[in-house]
Amino acid sequence: MNDIRAITLDLDDTLWPVWPAIEAAERELQAWLQQHAPGTARAYPIERMRALRAQVYEDHPHLAHDFCEQRMISLRIALSEGGEDPARADEAFEVFYAARNRVELYADSLPALQRLSARLPLAALTNGNACIHRIGLSAHFQFSLGAREHGAAKPEPSIFHAACTRLGLAPQQVLHVGDDPHMDVLGARRAGLRAVWINRRDETWDHAETPDLEVRSLDELVHWLERASAA
Repeated sequence: MNDIRAITLDLDDTLWPVWPAIEAAERELQAWLQQHAPGTARAYPIERMRALRAQVYEDHPHLAHDFCEQRMISLRIALSEGGEDPARADEAFEVFYAARNRVELYADSLPALQRLSARLPLAALTNGNACIHRIGLSAHFQFSLGAREHGAAKPEPSIFHAACTRLGLAPQQVLHVGDDPHMDVLGARRAGLRAVWINRRDETWDHAETPDLEVRSLDELVHWLERASAA
């Protein structure tokens, strides 16, 4: 992979564990509802709000790539059914979204980003709605491309190709790094990129097509790249 000229990185569960942030955001949203929209808080405790969010996903397949709009629709429904103003969904969403972006990075993530970005251009490529600017990581990336912005989610080839175009590189010159075998690894490989599987949970690869490289941390990836360039 000596011809790699840039790296695209998944965010959720690659740079940080996503569920602790989502669960904290759900709790902060529920606390806000209890104070500002108590009817909605009573009608939609956290578990029922999750079920509503899942139903909205099922009912709006055209929004599968847009987690923000799915959440907004859920909040409007919940507020209406709670007897309150659905226009307050904007306020409620901001409470959720602010907390959703208070993530706790894996210990290796920031040092690896610093070393990787000093070596190659980096781009964030995510199906989620995390914001690298709010999180404070934007200095390490050339840009962030989300499924919502692009209009389609990984593993669709178009989102990988759009990132390559913005980087000014051919797909085979770009290395994608992510935790999801289907969305990240197979999606990237089938779009013509090289792919690294970051397997933090020591899972078993069970697909016929394999990643170009498997690592258990970003630190391992950095060391591999440094060894490869010195060879």
